[in-house]
Amino acid sequence: MTQKVPKHQLSDEALEMVAARFKALSEKTRLKLIIALEDGEKNVGELVKLVGANQANISHQLQILADAGIVARRKDGVNVYYRISDPTIFELCELVCGSLKRQIERTSSTSRLFDQMQ
Repeated sequence: MTQKVPKHQLSDEALEMVAARFKALSEKTRLKLIIALEDGEKNVGELVKLVGANQANISHQLQILADAGIVARRKDGVNVYYRISDPTIFELCELVCGSLKRQIERTSSTSRLFDQMQ
């Protein structure tokens, strides 16, 4: 029996990098920040208002996203501005959201079949 070789073999180091990227996306406040930054650069104060979390939490989550290479920052006087540094993050979000939507639609239609049996 021959073993199937994966199409894309990644080193352990590369897999760690992939896992770190997904880990950075595993918290809803970070996802809200990404969505808030989709239409352009914003400062921390603007993000606090848009996301609805306190400044300390927003700063902490932005640091995690920056460490993951998802956002970049620039300082202008006392303000720090954040922007998406890797726009492919939106493609990834679209793929995940589309997959979840299809899953929910399948589940909803399946559950409706059971509703008709009663």
